[in-house]
Amino acid sequence: MPTNKPWAFITGAAGGIGKALVDAFVNSGYRVIAADIKWESKARNKDVYELGLNLERLAFNSTELESLHSSVMELTEGKGLNALVNNAAVQITSATENISSEDWAKTWDVNFHAPFFLIQTFLDTLTENNGSVVNISSIHATQTKRDFVAYASSKGALSSLTRNLAVDLRDKIRVNAIEPAAVATDMLVDGFSKTPEKYEQLNRYHPLGRISEPQEVAELAVYLCSDNCRFIQGACVPVSGGIHNCLSDPSFE
Repeated sequence: MPTNKPWAFITGAAGGIGKALVDAFVNSGYRVIAADIKWESKARNKDVYELGLNLERLAFNSTELESLHSSVMELTEGKGLNALVNNAAVQITSATENISSEDWAKTWDVNFHAPFFLIQTFLDTLTENNGSVVNISSIHATQTKRDFVAYASSKGALSSLTRNLAVDLRDKIRVNAIEPAAVATDMLVDGFSKTPEKYEQLNRYHPLGRISEPQEVAELAVYLCSDNCRFIQGACVPVSGGIHNCLSDPSFE
C-alpha cells in the first residue's frame, strides 16, 4: 500500500453527496476516513475506512473528540489529515412557532457545532500537513424559503464561520465552503417520485436547465483542497446552476 497518499476525513459519507465525495477524493489519490452515523467502524478497502460517528453526541464532548483524534492518528499511522470535509447535515423543516427545542439543538449540533469542533480538533495535523477544510454549506445560507429557519440559520452560520476562520487562522490552513442548491441525490429524486412534473419544473427553473449532480459538488471539494487553489481562502462558492441569481424559487404548494 502506498505510504505517501494524503488523507481526507469526510462526514455524512453515506448520503448522496457524501458517497460522491468519497469517490472523488479516492479517485484523486486520497485515502479516506468516511464517517457516518449509519456505519459500524471497519475498513471498506485499502483506501476507505468507514467510521461510525454520531456528530450530535460529539459536538460538545471533549472526551469523544480527543478519542476521535487518537483514532485518526492511529488509522493514518501518525500522518494525520490533509483534508477535512464537513458534509453531514440534518434538514428539519418546520414553521417557526412549531420548531421544538430538540430539533433546533440537533440541527445546530450537526450542522454547525460539530464542524467547528472537528476543525478545532484536527487543526494541529491539518496545519502540519498544509491542509484544507471544505464546509458543505447551502444556498439556504443566503437565500431561503418558509419553514427552513433552523436549517437555513445553521447554514448561514457555517458560511460565516468559513469566512471568520479564514481570517483568524490566516496561513495555517485554508478554509472554504460550497453552497449547493438542489442536488440530484437519490433521496431528493425519490421525493418527487409521485410528482415528476414538479421535478421537471425544478430543473427548468435553474438557468442551466437542470439541478446539480452530486459529483459536481464533490469535484469542486477536491479542487478546493488542491494546490491549484492555494490562494483561495474563505470563499463560499455557489454550486447552483445560476438559481442563486434568481428572484424567487417556484412554489410547489
